[in-house]
Amino acid sequence: MKSLRNSVQLIGNLGKDPEVKEFGAKKKASFSIATKESYKNAKGEKVEDTQWHNVVIWGKLADVAAQYLRKGSEVCVEGKLVHRNYETDKGDKRYITEINVNDFVMLGGKPQR
Repeated sequence: MKSLRNSVQLIGNLGKDPEVKEFGAKKKASFSIATKESYKNAKGEKVEDTQWHNVVIWGKLADVAAQYLRKGSEVCVEGKLVHRNYETDKGDKRYITEINVNDFVMLGGKPQR
């Protein structure tokens, strides 16, 4: 059984086309996906909740993501949560949580160009 200690699976839609950067021989594709759920509140009103998740894909999978994924594409990602921080040019500390993807599955129809 693969490790379940830090494992995430999400199905959502891309908020933008993947952004690809190269670091020597390594490639990185990054984008955000939106997950939606709806429920009824105490008053019986339907409430939709959208959560945005930062996604990072490395290596050959980054090439596949860049080639086939587009804004609005539905995708299932599997990976692990990574928390990191960095300092801005002004010296402000920023914190970010990302999903470092091990695998993904394209859902829905053929991507629009």
